[in-house]
Order: sequence, then C-alpha cells, then structure tokens
Amino acid sequence: MADLDRVLVLAGGMSPEHEVSVRSGRRVAEALRRLDIEVQVADVDSGLLGMLRNDPPQVVFPVLHGALGEDGAVREILELSGLPYVGAPPQACRVAFAKPTAKALVAEQGVAVPRGVTLPKSAFHDLGAPALLERIVATLGESLFVKPDQGGSAFGATPVDSAEELSAALVSCFAYGDTALIEERLRGTEIAVSVLDTGDGPVALPPVEIVPDGGVYDYAARYTAGRTEFFCPARLDEETVQAAAEAALTAHRALGLRDLSRTDLVVDDKGTVRFLEVNVAPGMTETSTFPMAVEAADRDFALTCRELAHRAMLRG
Repeated sequence: MADLDRVLVLAGGMSPEHEVSVRSGRRVAEALRRLDIEVQVADVDSGLLGMLRNDPPQVVFPVLHGALGEDGAVREILELSGLPYVGAPPQACRVAFAKPTAKALVAEQGVAVPRGVTLPKSAFHDLGAPALLERIVATLGESLFVKPDQGGSAFGATPVDSAEELSAALVSCFAYGDTALIEERLRGTEIAVSVLDTGDGPVALPPVEIVPDGGVYDYAARYTAGRTEFFCPARLDEETVQAAAEAALTAHRALGLRDLSRTDLVVDDKGTVRFLEVNVAPGMTETSTFPMAVEAADRDFALTCRELAHRAMLRG
C-alpha cells in the first residue's frame, strides 16, 4: 500500500466564511503533522495553479467553505490538474450547494423537508414586495426562516416570527445572494449528522445536538466557544437516532457525495426528522460538529483525516 507523505490543505478562500475556513484548515494540518505527514497550507489565489503544476502534492485536502470551496469550482481545477482530493466531485458539490435543489432531491427519496418557496430578489421588485410578502405569509404562516439559496455559516440567515420581520430578513438575505429560500420555521431539536466513508461505505456518525444560548444557531453561536451547548451523542431515543442516521445517509447518497458530509436536521415534538441542508465541506474548528461526531464514534480525529487523505490518494 502506497505511503501518504505529503498533503496540501486548501483553506481560506474569498467567501465570507474565510476565517472559519482558515481555522478549519489549521486544525486539519496540525492533526496530519502529528502523524509525521508533511503538510502545506495554501489559499486559493493566483499562485495556486502554478504551485499545483510545479510542486504537486500527493493529495489535496480542501477545507474551503462557501463559494468556490463548496460549489465545485476548486474541485474542477483539481480535476484539470490531475490531482486526487478529499471530498465530493464537482457535479455533486454543485447540486448540494444549491439548497433548494438539494432539498428537492432529498425529498424525492422520502425524507421529510420543511415547506418553503425559493424566490429571486427581482421577483419582489417586479411583482411588488408588499403583495408578495402577504402571499408568502398567507401560505407558510408568520413563523419562518429566511436564508440565501447558497452559502453557509448562517450568513444572511434569519428567523422570522411576524410578517413585519420578513421584509428585514429578506434585506439581510439579499446581502449575501440574489435568491432567498423562505421556509416554515421548524421547532424542535436541532441536530447535525456527519457521514464518513474511509473505504467501507458511508457510515453515519453519532448525531450532535445543538443548543445555542440565544435560541438561534447563528455565526456567533457556531464559532464562539461557550455560546452553544453541544450534546454528542444527541439526547434522543434510539429509534429517532436511527431515523436521523438514515436521513443523513440518504442525503449523502442521493446527492452523489463522497468521503464526508454533514447533514443538518430538526426533530420535531412528534419525533419526525426533517432535512434542512447538507454540507460537503464540514467545519473542522474546535466548535464544529464533525470533529465532535468523530470523537463520539471513538475515532481519532488525526487518524480519520489521514484515512480520508489516503483513500483519496489511492483513488487517484
């Protein structure tokens, strides 16, 4: 079996999630270095292609969040460069990154999803915002959740509890994208279920229950230590844990994902598991749920990173 000696970790990027990506990349790099693997960390910039051509690594470990990192673009570049990499291929990334598309495909497989609508900014301008807002509330109710149709880390995502708040939430959303996904706001236990495949097929890791101190799992709650309480494994009965695992595995397979993913779900008071979205490049920071799930599964985080990189290298 070929030895893994040299890995390039890609971190940073130009999205609003730059800082989170840097922190994720740093943790992956430090983990691999503890195993005596030579690791170089690089950002996505004008020097990347030259570096890949002149000093190619054995394998690339992308830890890029948001656009470029999760929309398939960087992975297309790695394909063009003939370099193996950890994670989903470009087409799968494009599908998963488009939240309404991913939601529709997962729903087709029988997983429950929240009711919602997807509307571009131009619709509110061309059709008249007041009338359109009124129609949305009449159909979905006043308790809503608004988020951009692409992106992560809760940028531009806002809970809405009244019709008056919906307009401001859309303004915030459109600051991060031109299309809004407006859904009924689900009440219940928020969980994240990571999926890992190191060669024997995808396996769902223990679910992580997320309890933000302010009630909303926003950017600050995600990445500020102490702002959110995590329970891993989640405080759920075995039947619900199994249903959540099946939902995450279904999303992983339906979207054509590979190596790793993280699916965000809500369990309502009746025990129904509902799909929110999926992430092809889970956060790897100290407050990210993927590393928590790895450790809860009695796996070593560094060894898991090495296994993912080694599998990608063998895949070629």
